[in-house]
Amino acid sequence: MLFALRFDFRNPDLAGTSMADRYAAALDMAEWADQLGCVTIAVSEHHSSPDGYLPSPIPMLAAMAARTKNVRFLVAALIAPFYDPLRLAEDLIVLDNISKGRVDLIVGAGYVREEFAMYDVPMNERAKRVTDTIKTLKAAFSGEPFEYRGRTVHVTPSPHRPGGPSLLLGGSSEAAARRAARIADGFIPALPEIWEFYRDEVQKLGRPDPGTSPVGMNKVVALAEDPEDGWQQMAPYFFHETNAYGAWQAENNVASPFHSKSGLEQLRADGQYRVLTPDQLVAEQKEAPFPFVQFHPLCGGIPPEAAWSSLRLFEREVLPKFS
Repeated sequence: MLFALRFDFRNPDLAGTSMADRYAAALDMAEWADQLGCVTIAVSEHHSSPDGYLPSPIPMLAAMAARTKNVRFLVAALIAPFYDPLRLAEDLIVLDNISKGRVDLIVGAGYVREEFAMYDVPMNERAKRVTDTIKTLKAAFSGEPFEYRGRTVHVTPSPHRPGGPSLLLGGSSEAAARRAARIADGFIPALPEIWEFYRDEVQKLGRPDPGTSPVGMNKVVALAEDPEDGWQQMAPYFFHETNAYGAWQAENNVASPFHSKSGLEQLRADGQYRVLTPDQLVAEQKEAPFPFVQFHPLCGGIPPEAAWSSLRLFEREVLPKFS
């Protein structure tokens, strides 16, 4: 059975956890997951969030890479308009060398107006800045000198992985999907239905049909010996995540799988957040054509001790059933 982790490091006041302790717990979880064969660890990026959402994914992945040997890492997503492309290339090449080529990158355009105001970046420049960033990173990752804004530059050292990290594009619009087909190594849609625009554009460009969407709806699974107790413990953090994302996306008119919710019954019925016993997860995965689960252990500010309880149940009572 394969599994993955993701982190965004929301740390609202209700969690009662210092950010330093939350970071330390995630590093321990990364090391634990690597030893158990975790395939991917993803981190996300936002800025000036009241709950401390991770603003700097590159140093976080550098710390995780230093604690692990095999797991691959994914930035999902890096908000390109807020970076100087050359400096970003240098930082990513250093990360690529620290991790020995275990990093992949989803590049996003961003959507939260307050973040663009913070960086004094006009939102109507998003597409241009994403395209410029992808072009610059690809040139820098070649290890060769290249023309950049009217001058010749050479980003050193060279990546550990030939060609550097893969550069996927993320997005929730038709324009983002078609742009990805033209300039990136692939596309990760925020919503599965957006994939069809990417698929259409790829074929219009004369390339093979990439097939159906590689991603489904984003769901959070946690484990508990008693799911009712688990819901009572974790629901406040699930509410925090979906309502925080829902507010961002409603304010910025962005299509999203997240929506603000007001009651536990609605939260549970939606199915985006689930609390299962280990036996329930085993039964589900035994029926799946491809057993795989992604955990978001610190979701919405879940305290580290509660997150570890869920992960240890997975280690003790789920993984052995698939060995």
